[in-house]
Amino acid sequence: MPADPSVLIVIPARLAATRLPRKPLLEIGGAAMILHVVQRALEAGIGPVVVAAADLEIAFAVESAGGQAVLTDPALPSGTDRVLAAVEELDPGRTIDLVINVQGDMPELDPKAIQQSLAPVIEDGCDIGTIVVPTEDARHRDDPNVVKAIVSFEDAAESRGRALYFTRSSSPSGTGPVQHHVGVYGFRRDALERFCDLQPSALERRERLEQLRALEAGMTIGVRRVAVAPPGVDTPEDLEDARRRLAHRPLSLPFGGTEP
Repeated sequence: MPADPSVLIVIPARLAATRLPRKPLLEIGGAAMILHVVQRALEAGIGPVVVAAADLEIAFAVESAGGQAVLTDPALPSGTDRVLAAVEELDPGRTIDLVINVQGDMPELDPKAIQQSLAPVIEDGCDIGTIVVPTEDARHRDDPNVVKAIVSFEDAAESRGRALYFTRSSSPSGTGPVQHHVGVYGFRRDALERFCDLQPSALERRERLEQLRALEAGMTIGVRRVAVAPPGVDTPEDLEDARRRLAHRPLSLPFGGTEP
């Protein structure tokens, strides 16, 4: 996909993580984790990249590396609200039509997966697009930190489909893989605005999964399958694993060309 000024990739980030405090600024391979995520997003090559920062320290780290950051209200209730706040500040004239929300704790995210998150929106007319990876690994199936998507696939290759539900439980039952959900979302701007106007739903609060708010409100979430799920960084052990894997992948700093 060519770079498009009507597309904006936004990475929400805040320091107030409970399991791994100051997570976006933790060092991996000599650079803050958030900078690795910015690099992956830039490599997708589909539009400008901005970090929606809840904290001045994050914004300073990104801008010092040549990236673009927008300070957002630290009291915003979710990363998605932070994404919308950044879009509204950067683009009051509404030239941006497509927005991708990339979580800031996936420093090994495949840039092609970022591209795929928009395909259900552009090609299928869905309100939201996201990505999944099939897995039969029992550790992933039973881990509540690995979110599973229940997907109605539309082709024999199970490469494209529509999300029916998301859960932290092992589901669906029976023989076959579960679909490991990867937290990357593509939105039309009006769908992003609609989502942020909704109140948190009962299932969202029960499962602690924001995307269920959209499904309960009748919004459609389209799915594309990708090959590999990027390891998230949520614990000190995850951080050490990421440091080992990325030790040979230093970033090329400063960044360039990130201005919307």
